[in-house]
Amino acid sequence: MKHANISIFVPHVGCPNQCSFCNQRSISGVQTVPDAAFVTKTCKDALKNLGEHSAEAEIAFFGGSFTAINRELMVSLLEAAFAYVQNGSFKGIRVSTRPDAINDEILSLLRRYGVTAIELGAQSMDDEVLRKNLRGHTAQDVINASHLIQQHDFELGLQMMVGLYGDTPETALQTAKKLIALRPQTVRIYPTVVIKHTMLAELYEQGAYTPISVQEAVQISAKLLELFESSGIRVIRLGLHASDLLEHDLLAGGYHPAMRELCEAELFAKSIFTVIKQHNIPQGDICIKIPKGCISKAIGQHKSNLKALLNCGYRAKFIEDGTLTGYNCIIQQQSKEVEHCI
Repeated sequence: MKHANISIFVPHVGCPNQCSFCNQRSISGVQTVPDAAFVTKTCKDALKNLGEHSAEAEIAFFGGSFTAINRELMVSLLEAAFAYVQNGSFKGIRVSTRPDAINDEILSLLRRYGVTAIELGAQSMDDEVLRKNLRGHTAQDVINASHLIQQHDFELGLQMMVGLYGDTPETALQTAKKLIALRPQTVRIYPTVVIKHTMLAELYEQGAYTPISVQEAVQISAKLLELFESSGIRVIRLGLHASDLLEHDLLAGGYHPAMRELCEAELFAKSIFTVIKQHNIPQGDICIKIPKGCISKAIGQHKSNLKALLNCGYRAKFIEDGTLTGYNCIIQQQSKEVEHCI
């Protein structure tokens, strides 16, 4: 079974400031703050839907800096969730928070209530980018919090954004390398979107900020996806969750409801055309072997890669090969067979 989160969003409570990009109610699609009763109902509903697979799922508190919210509210939410961890219904609890809202006392409390994984919203490891986007913490805060989380034996997750105000592909790449050095188990990559009623929206409307386009987001995010995966780090989310509220409030930026699929198609295209170029494969009919379960990704959304190959004179057929992994491919043409490994 694919990993599942029982997601409970806590929109914009506890945050000490308003970041440039943040309108949590639009991003999460949630308008109200949950209470213990809501957590209990969510867990009961998830048990019915997941059945025997529930024991592999985590209850996840996402949204507004969980460890910075009112302590009484935080404990009440944890208590309601922990009851389902104690009885074996779910395997643990995952929370997301700010790097400057972590200390030994908080980590001890989270451990007491069954939290197993903590995700930090790093967003950037460039202090100037953090300052321009009103994050209120530094890159060193990310490093300190990450080390503290690891010392307390929690699973560490890190979240980064690309295309922030003042960000460039180069600073995003440097952020990824610095996050890799912290050895997290998981990473989330979020291309920046401009949402109504945010500082970025004001800068965009004034012409002071040029948002990242979808194509630019795909290009840089695909590079980051490849970099993290080649370092043994799971990318558990790429792009914001689709929601009617988000799409209603969206003004511009790198949003696509299938962002990860676009990035994976980009990496398969890179692999395929690298083989063609390196081995001077002549135009004509080719058979492309790709890893099992990846045919739709390799063909691309709306058959984009298939069409790109045809435009270059290649009539391609895709087949699965259980010996291949990642974005590797083997191209056959008559008796010739060549392989590309990433």
